[in-house]
Amino acid sequence: MKAYAQCTKAELQAELQSVTKEFETLKAKGLKLDMSRGKPGKAQLDLVSDIFTVATKPEDFMDGSLDTRNYGELQGIPSARAYFAELLGCKPEETFVGGSASLNMMYDVISKAHTHGLLHSEKPWSQQGKVKFLCPSPGYDRHFKVTESFGMELITIPMTAEGPDMDAVEAAVKDPAVKGMWCVPKYSNPEGIIYSDAVIGRIAHLRPAAPDFVLMWDNAYCIHEFEGDFVSFAEIITLCREGGNPDMVFEFASTSKITLPGAGVAVMAASASNIAYMTKLLSIEVISYDKVNQMRHVRYLQNKAHTLELMKKHAAIMGPKFRTVVDALDAEIAPLGIAKWQRPKGGYFVSLDALPGTAKRTLALCKEAGVVMTGAGATFPYGVDPNDTNIRIAPSLPPVSELTSAIQVFCICLKLAALEKLLAA
Repeated sequence: MKAYAQCTKAELQAELQSVTKEFETLKAKGLKLDMSRGKPGKAQLDLVSDIFTVATKPEDFMDGSLDTRNYGELQGIPSARAYFAELLGCKPEETFVGGSASLNMMYDVISKAHTHGLLHSEKPWSQQGKVKFLCPSPGYDRHFKVTESFGMELITIPMTAEGPDMDAVEAAVKDPAVKGMWCVPKYSNPEGIIYSDAVIGRIAHLRPAAPDFVLMWDNAYCIHEFEGDFVSFAEIITLCREGGNPDMVFEFASTSKITLPGAGVAVMAASASNIAYMTKLLSIEVISYDKVNQMRHVRYLQNKAHTLELMKKHAAIMGPKFRTVVDALDAEIAPLGIAKWQRPKGGYFVSLDALPGTAKRTLALCKEAGVVMTGAGATFPYGVDPNDTNIRIAPSLPPVSELTSAIQVFCICLKLAALEKLLAA
């Protein structure tokens, strides 16, 4: 089939009949397939389930003279702080190791800013009137929900091939009501973009009007290549310090997609001053996080080099899944000219832009045929994609056999939605 834009109306109608027939055949299969979130698949979970065997004897729970089974060490056990410092390229005293969820730590930073203010706040954000937050989009829906839940005004910043549109960012931060920006700097969610050195440099040298502007640097995919060698990455805490913004950034990461999402370890990294300030606030609500699990992870992951070897095993599972998706799109959709997509080499998503006005319809058809995906609009603030075009594909959970069926359904639904749109024009 040639590109739809080159077809006559009669050709499009004939194609619609053919694609509709294929859709009905697939729908009759009663499929129940899930590509809604970036969850590791069973093979990845099985790969690392031996983590529970590394700490079984009483002495296994000792971190030097520290007994991890007892109270204390709110900032995390020393070996865990040293491990994450090596992973991120910062200093151990610039780390705070918590529970299983980095999102929980992100929420805590925003929550404390709202109720108490940050290190350089004159007063809590809740007492400063309208608070605005920058949201590079397409982006991560859970980030946007955090700031939205505190009543902040979300401002969309367009994403480019090198990261956020820095002209737009630099213009926006001149407003003292703009208090921060979300970032997923490596293999961004959902587009799989690695921020360029130039963009990161401009971010680190921002001059926001708000003295308590915070950069929420979610480095979730810092070692998550599934194709090619590990890509080293800029260390943002040092860059911000060198740029005259020593306390501007909070960086986050976790082992959620290294070991077990439901039983991992998360880290918050920032200046030593920020860590001290947040520790004081968090000490009111938490005595300590799960230090036994922190110890288990240190013994299992050991160091950065050993962890990168483990990530190669994850890549051997993830790579074929992403190739299944991209190969299908290349074969079925590319010749038709009805969508464009990223070809990431790491992270957990494929971002696709369909014909404007067809994303919701495509995903509604997918649901009708038994394939669940992230809702249309989720990658934009307030869940509203102004062009109804972006679709986030999450290939990680289903095995390749199921994924092959799911992407077949998706391609048919994408065609059907595009044909309906073109014929209605």
